[in-house]
Amino acid sequence: MRLRTLAASLALVFAIAPGCGGPGQQPTPKRADPLVHNPSDPSVPLVRRTAVDPKPINDTVKKGLAWLAQHQLDNGSWGQGDEAGTMRGSQPGNAGANVADSSMAVIAFLRSGSTPRGGQYANVVQKGLDYVMAEIEASDDRSLYVTAVRGTRVQSKIGQYADTFAALMLLTEARGTGKDGVANARIDAALKKVVNKVEKNQRENGSWDDNGWAPVLSQALAAKGLNRAAQTGIDVSKRVLMRVEASARAGGMSGKGSAGVMLYGAAADSSSIRDDASTKRSKAESMKAKAAKHYSPELQTPDIPTKAEIDAAEKDAKQAESAAMDNERQLVTQFQNKNFVAGFGNNGGEEYLSYLLISETMVQKGGDEWLKWDTAVAGLVGKVQNEDGSWTGHHCITGRTFCTAAALLVLMGDRTPATAVIAS
Repeated sequence: MRLRTLAASLALVFAIAPGCGGPGQQPTPKRADPLVHNPSDPSVPLVRRTAVDPKPINDTVKKGLAWLAQHQLDNGSWGQGDEAGTMRGSQPGNAGANVADSSMAVIAFLRSGSTPRGGQYANVVQKGLDYVMAEIEASDDRSLYVTAVRGTRVQSKIGQYADTFAALMLLTEARGTGKDGVANARIDAALKKVVNKVEKNQRENGSWDDNGWAPVLSQALAAKGLNRAAQTGIDVSKRVLMRVEASARAGGMSGKGSAGVMLYGAAADSSSIRDDASTKRSKAESMKAKAAKHYSPELQTPDIPTKAEIDAAEKDAKQAESAAMDNERQLVTQFQNKNFVAGFGNNGGEEYLSYLLISETMVQKGGDEWLKWDTAVAGLVGKVQNEDGSWTGHHCITGRTFCTAAALLVLMGDRTPATAVIAS
């Protein structure tokens, strides 16, 4: 019940806390910044931008990263890690290598500042990426699976395609981080293959899978990965993105698939709605920039956006932003509800993943409410770290790898990638 007690503290912060930061101190999300600079020349410094100016990495995060690095397997992967002692069939930390746990771990290292090009954990990141991409490359072109591994705890709890959606998230974030042009081309090829699989297998209602205890959470990863892929210039079907948006706006992620836990559904819906708004804003800004750069009344060509097309894109972006703001106003009111914040009632990987989705939504919103959320949730998560630097789940997703990676990503919420201008 420790999480419920801590959740009550978080709710209290939102109920009584004054604004965090005076005039000029509230972080404003960065608009239209590229996610990465993607040069083919490895000697050119990599440029990564975050949604807000991030805090320095603290000792809690450093301990967690060290634990993850120590538990990477020889082939670059991670297994689920030790489970809570109360769970049956506990696996040792060196068993069950899988894509979902490995992808989450590598994302945590990327957020901390390491890439294959450099950083304290450059080799860890490279080996992890190599493992995930090898699994994707060995998979077929038709099904939604990216790995032959079946029956993991993550799959059973948030859906059988959790590996696919976690890999999608990883590859969008890893884009442009390779050591050279060949390495970056491999990342892009793997990313495009996953995007194609996701597009082919989407249902008419915008979903992919109803299996698992709370598949809504992996659906949210799919939506986020698709939107970020589109923002970085990958060709993503407009129809696929529209279905995701329609499902989220209709509350499709808050009902079936959320295991009856309000936190999971609300986190998934708000994440998808905000990501949709970010993609549409990026597209409109990209179209304007392209028109301004290339437009000539005498030399109008089909690939240059017309004023009517730009106006339509800006209208879509404004409507999506309005929907996101409305949703986020409702979300913030829930933060005062300790039962909402506590999720299932004790901390499992589902709680950490839900907090991550909310953090990535709130950081794009920015301002006082983001600061209060970040301070409160960081305190909540930091207090349940194990002495060895890991985090353990106490229901459903209990493996230390997933829980540690997700908890670290919550603590590094201010390192969420900035919205990128869609390549034109």
